[in-house]
Amino acid sequence: MTERATAKRRKFLVVADGTPESEVAIHFASLRAQHTNGVVTLLAVIPPADSAGQWLGVQNLMREEARAEAEATLHKLAAHVNEYAGIMPELVIREGLLADELHRFIAQDKDVAILVLAAGTGKDGPGPLVSTVGGKGFPIPVTVVPGTLTEEAIRALA
Repeated sequence: MTERATAKRRKFLVVADGTPESEVAIHFASLRAQHTNGVVTLLAVIPPADSAGQWLGVQNLMREEARAEAEATLHKLAAHVNEYAGIMPELVIREGLLADELHRFIAQDKDVAILVLAAGTGKDGPGPLVSTVGGKGFPIPVTVVPGTLTEEAIRALA
């Protein structure tokens, strides 16, 4: 057993970035959590403010607007997860670079057991986050599901 294997319910972490693929990942993680008595954690990462040429007041306003938008999105997704799988997810908002904040959050929350990502469906490849997973590695298992999975396939696999 690793230090992450505890008596607590394991968390399935999903990056909620608003892409169609993230919805597939959310559905898969929600059903896996439902079937294993786990928890879904939705993570939204707000990009850092561009400090070059911005006044502090403008930066703060932009940051507040981005945070409010992330909160609204997460609450909408939480309602969807609750309706879809009967689970009320944990919601987390971070500010910074996505890959860095993802690593930092996983290091800080020892109950996060699995990172669930969905591969992009475009011709540009699986997407930057899935590509990052292969490069930096993660201290927890990563499940990458095809972004093209149908609802029936998600239910069969989860």
